[in-house]
Amino acid sequence: MNHWIFLGIAIIGEVVATSALKASNEFTKLGPSVVVIAGYIIAFYFMSLALRSIPVGVAYAIWAGLGVVLVAAIAWIIYGQKLDPAAIVGMTLIVTGVVVMNLFSKVSAH
Repeated sequence: MNHWIFLGIAIIGEVVATSALKASNEFTKLGPSVVVIAGYIIAFYFMSLALRSIPVGVAYAIWAGLGVVLVAAIAWIIYGQKLDPAAIVGMTLIVTGVVVMNLFSKVSAH
């Protein structure tokens, strides 16, 4: 079960790092730049731990899919970036795909 916790930490690290990229102002602001670097270090380290038990394709699909949705939500809330209906439909399809893969694909079985 730890591998799912590791994947969750990796996703959070990636989302925090990616969300801080805009605030880093092209790495000219120290605080947000440190958050970006630390977030990606955490993300890749915990992703490597998750890959001990989760197939790489499954882990990456979950990481990328949830990352896209979470970063878009944070950009909407913090930076005021708008999401049009097509973006919402697209993100819904991404999440649906990840759920379908995890529930029904034999690839995700261990």
